[in-house]
Amino acid sequence: MRRLIGLAMLLAVWCPLCLYGQDNPRAIVLSIDGVIGPATSDYVQRSLRKAAREDAALVIIRMNTPGGLDTAMREMIQAIITSPVPVVSYVAPSGARAASAGTYLLYASHIAAMAPATNVGAATPVQIATPLSPGDEGSNKKKSAAEGEDGGDAMTRKIVNDAVAYIQGLAKMRGRNAEWAEKAVREAASLPAEEALKMKVIDVVAKDMDDLLSQIQGRTVTVAGQERVLHTAGLAIEEMAPDWRSRLLAIIGDPNIAYILMLVGIYGLIYEFANPGMMLPGVAGAISLVLALFAFQVLPVNYAGVGLIILGIAFMIGEALAPSFGALGVGGIIAFIMGSVILLDTDVPGYGISLGLIVAVALASAAFLIFAIGVAIKARRRPVVAGREELIGGIGVVLEDFERAGRIRIHSEMWNARSAVPLRQGQRVRVIEMEGLILRVEPIAQGELGG
Repeated sequence: MRRLIGLAMLLAVWCPLCLYGQDNPRAIVLSIDGVIGPATSDYVQRSLRKAAREDAALVIIRMNTPGGLDTAMREMIQAIITSPVPVVSYVAPSGARAASAGTYLLYASHIAAMAPATNVGAATPVQIATPLSPGDEGSNKKKSAAEGEDGGDAMTRKIVNDAVAYIQGLAKMRGRNAEWAEKAVREAASLPAEEALKMKVIDVVAKDMDDLLSQIQGRTVTVAGQERVLHTAGLAIEEMAPDWRSRLLAIIGDPNIAYILMLVGIYGLIYEFANPGMMLPGVAGAISLVLALFAFQVLPVNYAGVGLIILGIAFMIGEALAPSFGALGVGGIIAFIMGSVILLDTDVPGYGISLGLIVAVALASAAFLIFAIGVAIKARRRPVVAGREELIGGIGVVLEDFERAGRIRIHSEMWNARSAVPLRQGQRVRVIEMEGLILRVEPIAQGELGG
């Protein structure tokens, strides 16, 4: 009887909570502010899965981005297309933009929205950008982008045509303007929010989040192959910030941080191999190198750049081991800088390594590898000036006559000594062995002393 009463009380408390969750659907808001990369992709994908588990009514991706990495963008688009929760991409606040990768995300979403005074477009892949002279930059901008299709090489045409086909497929799936989407890729065309609405590039121009929810109320969208009517009036808005994993990935995925981690790892292992048993440099180096490799796994790395960096380090170490009057050292610095510059195979803004950091690290590496290691090697090659090794073969003076055991002075120190032959005071002797704190000596012949 008591168990039944307890179960009834539990249901009485639990059921209203369940009904409360069902009667108060939420719109989860994700924020993308800046370059789209691996951390952004991880954040969006995991947030969409969480929204599906928690049965959210809507996901709103509020974005202001200049673009980003192609791989990260495609992962996010796949997550949006397969999401069981409707996704709204909203370019906001006023003054924001959805350029390059942001344009593709806008086309892929179930609802595309923009705030007033925002813009969309410029979706030409940046890897194929044609260098322009300062005088031609304004007049030939569209021409150079268009030449990506007609006048470029085979790889350029391949990249452009692939991008065009991809965004047109998204446009047809969502019923948006496919013709302008092609212009955004081939000619880097851009549109303000009001023009984008007129040309059916987007669905809504909304001044704020409440206005957005009000305008999309009752709209029909296709979610996971099924039509669904949106009921957005009165939705509770919940901001979902990146968790610790996404923030950590954002730090590690920064090209400058990944670059530093790689070098710390390499130098830590070099120091550990040069001085076995130190432990700390080896452990720190191994951890740093693993983190760097993880970051490079999700970044567009040019492995020729990695090879040049390693070659440059090897040359600088060679300069320390076998001085070549600067040839190896200068060659090592040049290889190191060239490898660092081409390390990341992308021209996406925000995904390059700072040139100032490259030069500073190259010079610091040269100073450390050439001078510090050189000094250490020279110190190893110097004759021993203290300890057991230095005493063996050293010359001392007998302090008193003795036959088997007595005392000698060597290096301004007095030592107990033993000799197989009698020795006289003032006689010079050579140390031939050390037994504990007793030196075994032998007399030096008069002619030998002069040599």
